[in-house]
This record gives sequence, C-alpha cells and structure tokens, in this order.
Amino acid sequence: MKRLLVAASLVALTAVPALAARDQIRIVGSSTVYPFTTAVAEQFGKKTGMKTPVVESTGTGGGMKMFCEGVGEATPDASNASRRIKKGEFEDCNKNGVTEIVEIQIGFDGLTLAHSKAGTPMNTSFKNIFLALAKDVPGPDGALIPNPYKNWNEIDPSLPAVKIEVLGPPPTSGTRDSFHELMMERGALEIESLAKLKKDDAKAFEKVWKSVREDGAYVEAGENDNVIVQKLESNPSAFGIFGFSFLEENAAKLVGVELGGVAPTFETIASGDYKASRPMFVYLKKQHVGVIPGLAEFAAEYVSDAATGEDGYLGDKGLVPLPADRHKEMAAAVAAMTPMTGEGLK
Repeated sequence: MKRLLVAASLVALTAVPALAARDQIRIVGSSTVYPFTTAVAEQFGKKTGMKTPVVESTGTGGGMKMFCEGVGEATPDASNASRRIKKGEFEDCNKNGVTEIVEIQIGFDGLTLAHSKAGTPMNTSFKNIFLALAKDVPGPDGALIPNPYKNWNEIDPSLPAVKIEVLGPPPTSGTRDSFHELMMERGALEIESLAKLKKDDAKAFEKVWKSVREDGAYVEAGENDNVIVQKLESNPSAFGIFGFSFLEENAAKLVGVELGGVAPTFETIASGDYKASRPMFVYLKKQHVGVIPGLAEFAAEYVSDAATGEDGYLGDKGLVPLPADRHKEMAAAVAAMTPMTGEGLK
C-alpha cells in the first residue's frame, strides 16, 4: 500500500508542473517586439493594479530557447518574436513539456535599412542590398565569386560613392532571420543566374542568400538597437538594419532607405506597397494561465482594441495593425486560449 501511495505521488508530481506562486509575469524575446510588449505591460499594471510584467530583450531565437526549456516558475510565461515560431522550436517545446502554446499575431512591422539624417539619401533595390552584403555573388560569367564590392557605387553608379558598411543583428535575432528572407532572398531572385540556381538546386541557392560576408562590410552589432543608432550618428556613411517601429522611435535621428522607390512608412507597410514587411508575434504558455496571476488578463489587454486595434496605442509606437477581421480572430483565440497545432510551421 505504501509503495502504491509513493508511486501515485510521483505520477502526480510529473503530471502537474511544479509552479510556485510567482506573482509577476515574465516575458523574453525579440528586441523589435520589446517596446510593444513593454507598453502593454505598463497598461496592464495600471488597469489591474497587479505587478507590471518583467520584459527582457533577449532576441527572438534566444527567447524561444528559454521559452521552450519547460514549464514552471523558472521558465518564461511568454516570448516575443519578430518572426513565426520555427518547426524545430515548436518540437523542442513539446519535447520539454510545453505542449499548449497560444500564438498571438499582434500586427506588422517593416524591416528597414536606415542611416543618419546627416548621411546621403539612397533609393535602392533588394538586388543591390544582396550584392552589397552576400558572402558570394555572381561574377561576370555568372559563376559565384567572393564578394568584390567595397563601395556602393561599384554595384550601381547611381548609389553613393561611400564604403559599404551595414550594422545589423546577430544570428540569434528574429530581425536577422527577417533580413535574410525579406531582403537577401528577394535580392538573389532578382539576379537571373541565381533564380536559375533555385530551380536547379534549391539547397545551394538557400546557402547563397543565407551567407553574409565576413570581411567587415556587415557588422554584427548585438541585440541592442540603440547601439546601432549611436554608431550611425558617429558615422553618417554607415547603414543599419532595424524594424520600422524602432526607426519611428528615432525619426529625429534616422531616415529609412527607399526600396524600389517606396519609403518605409506606416501607410506603405499597411498597404503592402513596402515589400519588406513582416508579422509580429507573442507566444504564451497556456499551462501557466491560472497559475501565474494575471497572465490571461495580460493577453486580453494585448489583443484589445485599445492596444492593437486600428487606433490602438501601439500604433503610436510604430506597430502596423492587423486587418479588422484578423484582429477579431486573434482576440477570439486569446479569449478561448486556443493552443496552436503546429500546422504550417517551417
């Protein structure tokens, strides 16, 4: 009988996450989504009188790793992401017992190439960005060669005669993933020989657009976008890679580069005219709801009309809202705490 009781106790301990009474929500993840979540956290604290959630800027990849470590008070309750959760991350979550994840798409952000207002204005293309920053580029005969370009005008005479120097995020950042997919891959596809390579050998093509040069033209500047702003101010010839929301926050210091004649603005991102745009997400552990105080209420604040609706306060921070019908879908999913299935993840 005693053995049965011990066995039953062990089963109970493994079946139910060991959550202590932590009374403050903890959120990690994307530096791009960080200001939006921080604003929602502050509103949540004011409206409910509960402790304002702790929000850490760890980068999307770093945040998902922490989020997927398991269930319990030692792990985050939510993770911000400037891209959708990857299939491998979702599988890691499930392996570690994080089996009920609520996906909240909060809106859109544009990925921008920006420079100091003291710099030379530039209107360029995805192709030129690829040629400036790819590790290997097609040579005169179409064969891949190490990137030979040192100055922008060597790629296109209409571009400034300044050294190619772009400060951007590290591999752990969702912004880095978005940079590859929204700018580098598109740029590669605008080059005939690489478009052909994609048809002939998709894996070889992927390696080309995912490989950034390592000779100093691309500078990994960490997860803190403020550091990039400081460096751009001290070097007006350099460019930085940011989410549009951060560009908006620093509009007095920075200006966004036009892509194909379209400048990154709230209106062009919402309309789809600015092509380098991406969805923003927050992922929530349903298993922590009802255990960590206020988690459901925090999620409800995030999908409220006041926050992410057409005229929500996050719009003032640069978030481009979802279409009205999609916003309603998100609000309904959060109200029901509907876990994602993992279908369609890459």
